[in-house]
Amino acid sequence: MAELSDLELLNALGVDVTPKKKKGQTAREERIIAGFEEIQKFVNELGHVPQHGENKDIFERLYATRLDQIKNQQECLDLLQKLDHQSLLNDASGDNVVPEGNLSDEELLAELGITPPAENDISVLRHVKSRAEIRAAEEIANRTKCEDFDNFIPIFKNVQNEINSGVRTTLNFVKDAGFVNSSIIKGQFFILGGQIAYVAELGDKIKAPNGETDARLRVIYSNGTESNLLLRSLQRALYKDEAGRRISEPSAGPLFSGVSEDDDLASGTVYVLRSKSDHPIVCKNREIVHKIGVTKGKVSQRISKAKTDPTYLMADVEVVAEYKLFNLSQSKFEKLIHKFFNHARLEIEVIDRFGTPVVPQEWFLIPLFIIDEVVRKIIEGTIGQYIYDIESAKLIRNI
Repeated sequence: MAELSDLELLNALGVDVTPKKKKGQTAREERIIAGFEEIQKFVNELGHVPQHGENKDIFERLYATRLDQIKNQQECLDLLQKLDHQSLLNDASGDNVVPEGNLSDEELLAELGITPPAENDISVLRHVKSRAEIRAAEEIANRTKCEDFDNFIPIFKNVQNEINSGVRTTLNFVKDAGFVNSSIIKGQFFILGGQIAYVAELGDKIKAPNGETDARLRVIYSNGTESNLLLRSLQRALYKDEAGRRISEPSAGPLFSGVSEDDDLASGTVYVLRSKSDHPIVCKNREIVHKIGVTKGKVSQRISKAKTDPTYLMADVEVVAEYKLFNLSQSKFEKLIHKFFNHARLEIEVIDRFGTPVVPQEWFLIPLFIIDEVVRKIIEGTIGQYIYDIESAKLIRNI
């Protein structure tokens, strides 16, 4: 009798040798993979492995702690090795001080010094964003004594006197001139929580995980305290504070006066035009020849007869930018921006339909991005700190 093979022997014994289907991943394994994929996404977007540190974003700190935990568990390494296309697990050594076992999200947050309410279900990280917002608010409130406050007392006294005398005024932080995002620079004053806040120092720009630019600030308050916080945190606090205000620069003068005048705009538009004229000067510099004006009505109606109006160089125009204004003096805004660019005014002569030579006054040799920057700085009240340098086509601080 021929010798039976192993397979035939097993069949003779009634042993089922059909390969069993591999079970799907457990809920725990799926959770480990999902958590690792979040870390991979962070690395793809930011270009570096998440790191620990109080100055790091909450999500980066969370991912760093999670990655340490994964590296210290062989089960996680076996599960994720084939998925690790970024070699994040290559330096797994087991030397990191991370508690054994699979930490829950609650325990991960505890590792970061954040304790969520006990009644919350944190099987998923739904609450992290709100906790981040709460931390930002706490950071604002967590002020320390300003040891060198004597150096700032004259500054606060001066700005208060300028507010009282009308040299400076206060502006709504969120709704001022229709701009939602207001920039914050060194030397600015705000009113936050009933105190005047002074931005004494502005650190180097950093990139947050969401792609936005941020920076570390040193903010001094009129009650003798200070805080070291992120620019975005101060912005959020000002947005949420119904009484939060921005204090204008003294150079803004009456432009931002709270007293209503006849020509104040409930809603108006700053418009920037580019000419389609075939004048040699325009043809040669078309990309930087712009007309800047302000109107209460529709821009389209204002320019409807451009072809017959020497103000518009007797040619059709195209609108390249518009900015909405709220409660700002139309004439003062227009005079201020024209005065600022006076040294870049275009000297050009056109012949009107009656044969009379005309020299229009509202055309300038300025790149569009500079006009955009100047409009915003006028609205912010910081334009007095800058001059326009024609040679470099840049705004330069004059202080």
